[in-house]
Parts: sequence; C-alpha cells; structure tokens
Amino acid sequence: MILPVYGYGEPVLRKHCEEITKDYPNLKEIIANMYETMYHAHGVGLAAPQVGLPIRIFLVDTEPFSDSDDVSKEEAVELKKFKQTFINATILKEEGDIWAFNEGCLSIPDVREDVFRHDTITIEYFDEDFNKKTEVFNGLIARVIQHEYDHIEGILFTDHVSTLKKKLIGKKLQNIMDGKARPDYKMKFANKKGR
Repeated sequence: MILPVYGYGEPVLRKHCEEITKDYPNLKEIIANMYETMYHAHGVGLAAPQVGLPIRIFLVDTEPFSDSDDVSKEEAVELKKFKQTFINATILKEEGDIWAFNEGCLSIPDVREDVFRHDTITIEYFDEDFNKKTEVFNGLIARVIQHEYDHIEGILFTDHVSTLKKKLIGKKLQNIMDGKARPDYKMKFANKKGR
C-alpha cells in the first residue's frame, strides 16, 4: 500500500526514533509498504518517520544512481544491485574524505542543496529478518545511508546547509508546510490536511 509521505514541518520528522523488536506489529507489511511508497515516489531511500512512524527503520535502493554519468562502471554495478533494509541502525564510524553532493528528500520536494558528508561509514544494524550485521560502505551508498540515518535521528538534510542557504530556501520550506508543494506522490503537510 502506498503511504503518504510526511512533509517538512511535520513533528514526526524531528523525533529521535525508537528501536523496535522483531515482534513489532505488522513489521513485514510496514517494510513492504515503505518500499512501495519509495518506488512510487521515485526515491532511493525512505525512513519510517517519513511515513509517520517514529521507529528506527529505513530502506535504501541505489539502483537509480547506476545510470548516472558521474559514476564509474564498477560503482554503477554496485549501485545497481544495492538494496537493503536497516533496522535499529547505529553508525559506528564516519571517515574518509568529506565531499559534497546535491541532495534532495521526498519530505522536502523541489528543494536540493549540496551537503558535505564523509565518504566511508561503518554501520551496525539488523536486516529485515533481524540478522545483526556490521558493514562498511562508501561512496554514494554511504551517502544515501547517512541521509536516511539522519531521518531516524530527527535530522533533515537542510540542517546541514549554511544559515544563508536556509534563508534562501525559507519560502520553499514554508510552502511545503502550507501544502503548496505539488509532487507527483501523496503527501501529508504540517499546516494542511494531506492530499
């Protein structure tokens, strides 16, 4: 089932999300709905608070980045096959070069800004079957994971931009809260009933 994406200004997007157990009600259905919602909105990642759930789940599928002219053939192969669900994740380490990439977010439609992040992360998490894993990721995969991880910490990509940039995008952010954004997917807006 396609769920509405919660827009900028919705309080759930600022919550530090709670860990869950493998007995969490309807867990498989929640994850399936999140994937369906993400694909419908043409996203490469989605976190539970973006669909109104303050729990530590996010998912990533970097396949759309595999067609980019900016990636090597080796990286394109990796990006094409990377699809993972992260439950109760903790980033243990961020390291390597810090680099900029123009990020966007389904909760903040029509706003894109350069965000600086570390190239390499070490993350501990449970997969969809509650197998515990510790893995190292780098490049665009690490970046998407960091973006989605921020969501379960109550952080948005706009928090990483300068005060000046925030002022410049302020009107767009207000328009999202007021329900004036018109993405091609269902949204729930902070100051208006969802459409």
